[in-house]
Amino acid sequence: MLLVVTYTRGARRDLRNVCRAHETCVVRQFGRAALLSATEFGAFQALRLREKHGLDVQIERVRPFEPSDVPARVREAATAYENRANASTPYRQFAAGRELPSVEQLRGEEL
Repeated sequence: MLLVVTYTRGARRDLRNVCRAHETCVVRQFGRAALLSATEFGAFQALRLREKHGLDVQIERVRPFEPSDVPARVREAATAYENRANASTPYRQFAAGRELPSVEQLRGEEL
């Protein structure tokens, strides 16, 4: 998919117009941003906006997030944390004394 993010009023207006006129290439619209299909037509629409508005339009290629892309220790930590007895316990306290990654370890690792 292509993520198109707009930074000016004119670029947002034109993004809305593209999304209305070409619904088939729009995966999701978020106001200032939209996900367009990863097709040549989606790329054409994104590049049109970039050509017209320059750096006021940012385009990024994205791919769906799959939980299986994350290490098992992180998936297990998320599951354990969401199944905790006390919902108000912060993760840092919850992970202390358990065989779970610390907040610092999680922050320091790239996916």
